[in-house]
Amino acid sequence: MTLFGIDLRKPSFNEVTAATVMAVGIWVGCIGLAHVLGQALDARDAGALLVVAVWACVGTRFGLKVGRGGRHLAANISVSALLLVLYQGALVLIA
Repeated sequence: MTLFGIDLRKPSFNEVTAATVMAVGIWVGCIGLAHVLGQALDARDAGALLVVAVWACVGTRFGLKVGRGGRHLAANISVSALLLVLYQGALVLIA
């Protein structure tokens, strides 16, 4: 499968699990850093941060690496934007 001309790979279950665990660790670190710096994050902002962190880590396992050029960066930003739109839509439906 290709996305923006990038050949994607199929990661194993263990790779996706490891990427998800790493994303949660990064998320906890960012939440802690925001708390230490006095930047208040509400639950919606923290959830959006988690969505983007998980995609960034899992997307790398799919073969989207930001350091490999503009197409990789554009694909990563596009998918992140789509996920954030879906997240905001879900928040509107819940509220």
